[in-house]
Amino acid sequence: MGTELPSRNRPCRMLTWGNFARRRSLSWMRVLVAIILAFLGSAALADGAGEQRPDNRAPTALDVISGLYAFSRFQHDLLESTDLKGNAEVKNLAALRAEEAAKRDKTLKDIQEAIGAEPRIGKTAASAGLIDSDSSDGPAYVRTFYAAQIPEYESTIALLERYLKAPDNAALAEFARGQLPLLRLQVKDAERTMADK
Repeated sequence: MGTELPSRNRPCRMLTWGNFARRRSLSWMRVLVAIILAFLGSAALADGAGEQRPDNRAPTALDVISGLYAFSRFQHDLLESTDLKGNAEVKNLAALRAEEAAKRDKTLKDIQEAIGAEPRIGKTAASAGLIDSDSSDGPAYVRTFYAAQIPEYESTIALLERYLKAPDNAALAEFARGQLPLLRLQVKDAERTMADK
């Protein structure tokens, strides 16, 4: 009888430890898979937005068109997010930016068709989890609204600047030159407004 209890308990302890070890192993595997997926997702987004190539070559017309379409998509997503939450200030600005994006896309479409390019349009990181704020109004939300735009502007401006160092299409280069002053002005406005809030 004295030996029966330990022999009954021993397999239970081993089984419990085994389950625990397996669960820990599965948890680590899930974390590893999540990290890999996040890495692949950011690589795809960088490619879709025409970010700097690893070989340091200048972006092509296709890269620029894809990047500008991705930026327009971000601005449209921004407008959709303010339909759900946001004060009059952010709603009006988002509507204005979406209207500008639609006009930009119309001109870009003509250039794209002339080139015969098929752009890759990915969802930007900012628009994937756009404007996640506890409050639907107030200074905190407004700061978040402007903060979400700044990296998108900076990325698009950098893309156009790199392209203009070695453009491969005259019409797109002219279009990019026309867009740069406007985008620079808008990102400065966003930074100034965010600092004031």
